[in-house]
Amino acid sequence: MAWSPDPEALRGRVAVVAGATRGAGRGIAAALGEAGATVICTGRTTRQARSEYNRAETIEETAELVTRLGGTGIAMAVDHLEPDQVRHLAETIRNDHGHIDVLVNDIWGAEKLKGGPAQWNTPIWKLSLDDGLRILRLAIETHLVTSHHLLPLLIDRPGGLLVEVTDGTSDYNASRYRISVFYDLAKVAVNRLAFSQGHELASHGGTAVAISPGWLRSEMMLDNFGVGEANWRDCVGKAAPADFALSESPRYVGRAVAAMAADPARARWNQKSVNSGQMAAEYGFQDLDGSRPDIWRYITEIRETGREADLDSYR
Repeated sequence: MAWSPDPEALRGRVAVVAGATRGAGRGIAAALGEAGATVICTGRTTRQARSEYNRAETIEETAELVTRLGGTGIAMAVDHLEPDQVRHLAETIRNDHGHIDVLVNDIWGAEKLKGGPAQWNTPIWKLSLDDGLRILRLAIETHLVTSHHLLPLLIDRPGGLLVEVTDGTSDYNASRYRISVFYDLAKVAVNRLAFSQGHELASHGGTAVAISPGWLRSEMMLDNFGVGEANWRDCVGKAAPADFALSESPRYVGRAVAAMAADPARARWNQKSVNSGQMAAEYGFQDLDGSRPDIWRYITEIRETGREADLDSYR
């Protein structure tokens, strides 16, 4: 039977999605909107200004999507590397809403700096140090600044949820080198942030969890393969590898976050590191096409062991 979101599951809850311009951040904001939440969408690209990505997606578009899906979307331009801007964000939220129920740290912004496959597996002494340190600032410092200023709004009552978005779970990353020293460190660190912040939130009745999407059909990924969300399957086995058939829309990881936020027993996830496929199996939600892709399980069971399998069995 087809699954559908509960439009009242998070009605009356206030969420902040830091880094909501595109990709997983937009997908998470949209899924929280599907569940009826008020979602404050932050990022650097607006209809008046762009980040160094120089792409067309804006936080206003994300906020409008949240509202179309049944929530209340609010766009706020914030550079999360600028503490004064994040402090102002916190003050505005306190004045307008008084409290945060869900904080999602999805800030990244280093996709161009990490490079494509041709630049991966390059040793640290051959990489640009400036670019590498910028990756760490964008991927880690932003999360620390955001938590410092916004978590006081989350802990003033029990039940708050902090979600740190990364690439790869703690278990997966612990034994695998991820692209470069800088990228590897960034993604491992975000998992650890959820662990350490979960330790601090527990006494306030709060929960912190790290989540990793699978092979995400972000706007940038679709552009790379010359397709859109409507025809993404056209590139499978051509411009994209065959296992791109197990890719997921950004809404999928978003529905994982929404499911945890609506779960009265969400404290069981405190300090854990999970992926979207695991959460779909746990909560029963589906991606936009009705499937439940689990590429991380496919990678560990099939790709890395050199075995063959029917891809449909991982959807």
